[in-house]
Amino acid sequence: MPNQRPVPVRGATYRSAAYAGLLPWQVRGRRFRRARLGRRGLAPDEVYAFLDRVAGDLAAVQHALAESRRETARVKGALRDWQSAQARARGYHR
Repeated sequence: MPNQRPVPVRGATYRSAAYAGLLPWQVRGRRFRRARLGRRGLAPDEVYAFLDRVAGDLAAVQHALAESRRETARVKGALRDWQSAQARARGYHR
């Protein structure tokens, strides 16, 4: 299915079903073929330095996301506990 447009999901970014998010180790480990003889290429040191920077940023975002998910779970648990305590105080039982 080449050139198939991804189906938008409400509240999500557009992504192909075949797209898998990159992980920092994948960015750091990415290597490029050398340009063919007579063609210009990129400076490998610059490419790898940039990829390392991207991987670092990606790792920081993933860490922040994981921390946010932990905090969300903690707040949800506290809210559930508070709601249960309020229900017990009012005499509601499950």
